[in-house]
Amino acid sequence: MQKDPPDLANYAGLDLLSSAVILLNRDLRICYMNAAAENLFAVSTRKMCTQSISRLLGEPPGLGIALDSALRNNWSHTGQNITLRRPGQRALHLDCTVSPIDFAGASLLLEFRPIDAQLRVAREERLAEQQKANRELIRNLAHEIKNPLGGIRGSAQLLERELGQPQLREYTQVIIKEADRLQDLMNRLLTSHRMTQQTPVNIHEILERVRRLIEAEFPSILLRRDFDTSLPTIMGDREQLIQTFLNIVRNAAQALAGQGEIVLRTRARRQATLAKKRYRLALEVQVVDNGPGIPEDLRDKIFFPLISGREGGSGLGLTLAQTFIHQHHGTIEFDSRRGQTTFTILLPIGNASGGAQ
Repeated sequence: MQKDPPDLANYAGLDLLSSAVILLNRDLRICYMNAAAENLFAVSTRKMCTQSISRLLGEPPGLGIALDSALRNNWSHTGQNITLRRPGQRALHLDCTVSPIDFAGASLLLEFRPIDAQLRVAREERLAEQQKANRELIRNLAHEIKNPLGGIRGSAQLLERELGQPQLREYTQVIIKEADRLQDLMNRLLTSHRMTQQTPVNIHEILERVRRLIEAEFPSILLRRDFDTSLPTIMGDREQLIQTFLNIVRNAAQALAGQGEIVLRTRARRQATLAKKRYRLALEVQVVDNGPGIPEDLRDKIFFPLISGREGGSGLGLTLAQTFIHQHHGTIEFDSRRGQTTFTILLPIGNASGGAQ
């Protein structure tokens, strides 16, 4: 017989943990899921409370035995690389520790640690160092190129005045236009190094501005909004954020080659770790397109400067986007397969609730 739902207030302290925690009673029914577990499994405690754990996780090999063993023998058990496959959602690869407890009706504590997340954090830290070195190299190179470019352009202008034949001036115009193009490229490379000027900003006003610009540039592409209008304002540099989302959405539009759909989605994310700091609340923005996906050989270097999967692309759009998001103490990541590419941006709301994690 199903018991009454437990008092969730008894377990509220678990929301402070960064790892995903689920509490079960002796009947293997869910007593509580902390905020990290709700985010991981994309479901709320109130919906799953008193439901069997198998309804949430299915029957992954080894987990049922670990649960029974923990109850019978009163010892902890850790299962490594457990794969959870759920209809309509991507597979989760997790380590799970099952521990017996006796607290407020709960008999088992399940702690989940996403293997993908651990590998991603390590990879992001490694790439961040590499990209920092790359950006510094590019910055120094841009400074070295700017001065000769000015001289080349000025000399071409002087030469043009001395040429008597109009057809020869076509060549000097080519020199001037190409020098201007390179000058613009150098300016964009140096733009990311200015300090942010943060003020309260409404993320939906920024996304609306971006949506109108993209609709004017790509009229045949459908842009849909899926906004959580209850989200508060955040502190940010308005111009940098507009440029960030414009670069990401324009990349998606270009990948669609004139036909397809882009979804702009906003949500709140609870208990998020950004730049090694814990925030009780973060803003999540997703840009989702139904295009061909990012080529496999570009995925590990998509944020590197001068790397582009499109002929004629400068390879700076995502580099600048990543730089601006990092300057806002946020994160940017992507998941891509044929038919769906999702860029997810997390930005802090308010101050950090704790130190480095």
